[in-house]
Amino acid sequence: MNDELEGLLSVNKPAKMTSFQVVRNIKRILGAKKAGHCGTLDPMASGVLLVLLGGSTKLQEKFMDLPKVYRAKFLLGVMTDTGDITGKIMARKEYKEQKIEEILKILNTFVGDIDQIPPMYSALKYGGRKLYELARKGIEVERDARPVKIYSIEYLSLEDNVLELRIECSRGTYIRVLGEDIGKRLGCGATMTYLCRERIGPFAVNGAIDANDSTSLEKENITNRVISEKDLAELLKDSRA
Repeated sequence: MNDELEGLLSVNKPAKMTSFQVVRNIKRILGAKKAGHCGTLDPMASGVLLVLLGGSTKLQEKFMDLPKVYRAKFLLGVMTDTGDITGKIMARKEYKEQKIEEILKILNTFVGDIDQIPPMYSALKYGGRKLYELARKGIEVERDARPVKIYSIEYLSLEDNVLELRIECSRGTYIRVLGEDIGKRLGCGATMTYLCRERIGPFAVNGAIDANDSTSLEKENITNRVISEKDLAELLKDSRA
């Protein structure tokens, strides 16, 4: 009889920790043989990471397809090779102040079905090798644009050339690429300085286990927070996926 724990755990991943490390820690604490996450977060990003346990890993695609909400900050006038502040600065350009109405109009052009060119610094594969491995060797290859959907872009603030937005989007959206493209439309370029995934479908960051808190990571607490497949089916009824 298989008595391995199954279901889903919503985890708040801290910045500077990889998604793989979060899953590995959960597996170690639970003594689980099988676990996997539903959509990676870059090390610099924080927020919701959904972890499936045991036989529930078969549901991965269902959760990968859920819409996601991010809060992001972009430094205007700075461009890096990675699209975020962890990369090498490639260019700088002065941001000329614009009226809020003009900014909102530009943001609105990105809402709906759009095409994105995946960044070189990504885990997508080209000829059997991950793009970031090629990028680190100074190799750039042609990438086909891929369709994604932006459900909404909410303007939050613009202070000291840092534009803060809340973005709801589909699977496969690269927020740093979206920031770069918005920066181009603003005439100055941009690079991402902060990213938090606030929500995946019905799973919000304020209801997730803190992967940096030792008390939250006690085995009994984690076990009690695992959502069964039956309860997951109810939660997903109202999702967009």
